[in-house]
Order: sequence, then C-alpha cells, then structure tokens
Amino acid sequence: MKKRFLVYFLFVATFFSLQSCVSNYVVSNNQTYKTDAKFASLDVNAVTNNSSISRGQQVLAAITNTNEVIKRSVIENAIKHSNTIDHILSEAESYLGTPYRYGGSSRSGIDCSAFVLSVFGAAAGMNLPRVAAAQSQEGDSVERTDLQKGDLVFFSHRGSRISHVGIVEEVTADGQIKFIHAATSKGVMVSSLDDHYWGPKFRFAKRVVKEDRLSVLNN
Repeated sequence: MKKRFLVYFLFVATFFSLQSCVSNYVVSNNQTYKTDAKFASLDVNAVTNNSSISRGQQVLAAITNTNEVIKRSVIENAIKHSNTIDHILSEAESYLGTPYRYGGSSRSGIDCSAFVLSVFGAAAGMNLPRVAAAQSQEGDSVERTDLQKGDLVFFSHRGSRISHVGIVEEVTADGQIKFIHAATSKGVMVSSLDDHYWGPKFRFAKRVVKEDRLSVLNN
C-alpha cells in the first residue's frame, strides 16, 4: 500500500513538473513570437493597404484627368469649328454685290465655283477644285433636313450634271435654308432653297468642313 502510494505520488509530481516546464517554455516563446509576428503583420498590412489606396487614387485621378481632357478637347473642337464656319460666312458675305462673270475669279467679277473656292481658301485654308461638278465630289453627303451653316448645296440646270454651287448661310427656326452664291442674274446674293427657281434645281448637299479636320484646317 505504501509503495503504491509512493509510486502514485511520484507520478503526479513528475507530471505537474513537466507540465509546468512545458507551459513556461510555450508562454515564454509565445510572448516573443506573438509580439514579433504582430508588428510584422501590421507593417505588411499597412504597406499593402496604403499601396492599394495609392493605386486606386492614381487610377481615379487618371480617369478624371482623361475625362477632363476629352471634355476640353470636345469643347475646343466645337469652338474651332464654329469659328471656322463664321470665318467662311464672313468672307462669303464680303462678296455680296460682286457681279457675276463666267470664268471670273476676283472681286471685280466671279462665277459660282470660283466664289466657293476663293471663300474656303481664304477662310479655312482649303484647296477645293475649280468647277462645281468637281467640288460636288468633295466632303460627306448631308440630308437636306440636316443642313448646317457652311455646307455646300449643288444644283443642275439641265439633266443631272452639276452646274451650280452655293454655301448655306442660315437655317431658320422654321427650317428654311438660305444660301449665298454667285448667280448669273444678280451676282453674289442670298437665295432660299424654297425659291420657286432654285428649289426644283437643288440636287444634293455636301459637308466639307468637319470638326475632326479642324486641327489640319487651323494649322
């Protein structure tokens, strides 16, 4: 009985002694390990989070800047386009009253195609063909309902051959289209597409000044 109690006592003492040693070792090492790991983890997360925020801010800033550049470019192009059309019409109107002369190309006498060529050359730096039929091959086709100031309108007196050209000067609120041209009867003047004479002779329209060409036209 004494031996059994002694063995049991030694076993319990040894068990608690070993558990205490192991606990001290784990706690001691855990304190150092946990402390180091905690700081290391915080530093990494901080760097990662700051890096992510920085990249996100850079992307947003880039998008914002790009949008601003696009908006500014669109506005600048619209202003340049409007100014170019204004210059064209101002130049055209300076010819009002100039007499018509077949083959003429000066302010003392000018025909319809030379009038258009001279106006676009002086106001927009464009080099259009000399005759109306060739000018009608330039630019993009425009429906009558979509005509704008500065567009070219073409006419034929006989058959389908283009024989006359004018420049749209105004599109009124009620849709009336007025154009400036060198007419054989009165020289450079303003007429309407609703006119009983010019209306039936109208064939089509072209747009030779577009916003995407402004950088070329204004250099």
